[in-house]
Amino acid sequence: MKKMMILAASLAYGQHGHDSHGKEMTMTGLVVDTGCYLSHDTKGEKHVACATACAKAGVPLALLDEASGTLYIPVAADHKNQNERLMPFIEKKVKVSGTLVEKGGVKGFVIKSVEAAK
Repeated sequence: MKKMMILAASLAYGQHGHDSHGKEMTMTGLVVDTGCYLSHDTKGEKHVACATACAKAGVPLALLDEASGTLYIPVAADHKNQNERLMPFIEKKVKVSGTLVEKGGVKGFVIKSVEAAK
């Protein structure tokens, strides 16, 4: 019985491993640093230097849908720091494709591609 449970668990992990279960989508958002945005609503072109310093210090960057006010946390399903991926776009609008994932009221986004929004 124990061997069957181990086999079932390993098969489930092999099939699902780090696959993201959510809704595939493309969205446009503003890359913001979570520290300044959440604590004192700071964002925008005048905030680039501060947001860059925050991101380099380890403050997570996130994607803000300005129309709805929804903040999406980049999910590191690939075991890589998502700040590195988003740093070239700090306080700029981006078009991201990937998977929307939600849990416990938190909205996350597994980024497959990111580019400057037109």
